[in-house]
Amino acid sequence: MEEQRPMTGGGPRGIRHRGGPPRRFHRGGPPGWVTAGRGRSAARLPWPSTLLIGLVVMIGSNVVSRGQLHDKVPLDLLGRLLLLAAVAVLLPRHRHPVVAVFGASAATTVYLAAGYPYGPVFLTVAVGCFSAVVAGHRKAAWTAVGMIWVAHLLVAHWLYRWLPPGDDTASRWGQEVGVAAWVVAVVAAAEFVRVRREQWAAQRAEREAAEKRRADEERLRMARELHDVLAHSISVINVQAGVGLALLDTDPEQARTALTTIKAAGKEALGEVRQVLDTLRAPGDAPRSPAPGLDRLPELVEQAASAGLTVTVESGGARGAVPPGAGLAAFRIVQEALTNVVRHSGSRTAHVRIAHESRRLVLRVDDEGPATGTDAGGSGNGLAGMRERAAALGGTVEAGTRPDGGFRVRAELPLPAAGEGARSDEGTS
Repeated sequence: MEEQRPMTGGGPRGIRHRGGPPRRFHRGGPPGWVTAGRGRSAARLPWPSTLLIGLVVMIGSNVVSRGQLHDKVPLDLLGRLLLLAAVAVLLPRHRHPVVAVFGASAATTVYLAAGYPYGPVFLTVAVGCFSAVVAGHRKAAWTAVGMIWVAHLLVAHWLYRWLPPGDDTASRWGQEVGVAAWVVAVVAAAEFVRVRREQWAAQRAEREAAEKRRADEERLRMARELHDVLAHSISVINVQAGVGLALLDTDPEQARTALTTIKAAGKEALGEVRQVLDTLRAPGDAPRSPAPGLDRLPELVEQAASAGLTVTVESGGARGAVPPGAGLAAFRIVQEALTNVVRHSGSRTAHVRIAHESRRLVLRVDDEGPATGTDAGGSGNGLAGMRERAAALGGTVEAGTRPDGGFRVRAELPLPAAGEGARSDEGTS
């Protein structure tokens, strides 16, 4: 009998549309400047934002310095160079966030130690800390911010005697509350963005994994459906083609009958393949014909008979309504089991038993064997397809050799209770 061959390779990462590359659909998400990966964010320097920060720092420092002329050193060339250096080190903050945050902190520390006015210079430290935390360098960011805080404490309360301006006095301890609040606010904001960025990245990875999983499941479903549609008809065609070739010269009438059977089997296979392809081309449209179910078992018996197989069907239990999904799975399982008998069994008879029980449908297909051991052109996925169909409904399939040398396929498919089945039918109508 056929055995499953493991499938390798991943499914598509997106949904491919005709005439274009795969598209990805993300419902919501963070701004691109937050979620850009290392490769994308580091590919180019953030010139626009850095120039904007530089303008704010330079112009803002000029404005605030006018109100601090009595206790701070007026901005001169050295002060402006220090401001420029604090801004310039932010330019490579995406590529080297640790260098950016420590460079901004060092330049700001020298700026404060030189007695220049307080003001927007602290914005450079905030931006550097933000970039480092978001990039994952939390300890470096905390250390840099802590360094400038300690430096401010030393300058404001102990070292002011030896630093400009000469007539400076110690700062009030009350203002340290504001400085501490500023430090905590910067670190908290950076940590918040970092956490949100990680959450967005995790959600994006989950969406991509779900898309890939759906694509893989759809690919397997299509492969299973096409296998089940084609395997039986092609087996019949293969058998009848052999009969026709063998009898072409000695019994032309019998050869004609074989060719007629081939034509009918090919026409049916083409019709079912066309239905599957129509569903793939327009997945939102309703199928033009209903999915096959147990009511089409007589057609399977006819096709098997045309391939030289005698099939008897026996039903047991109180037959009730079978949901379309279970009916399709049952039909395909019986179809594949009969196909395997045609391909691999030396027996020309098969027995199908269908038992309708209260909450399950039990299928059993037996042949007398023995196995021929010949390759009849199967894909090797027949039994795997049966198990996948049953497992999708919460059922099972068992297949194996009987003690007497025959082969048996037994499937159990769960059925909903009467009320559940009615509600399910209403939901799918």
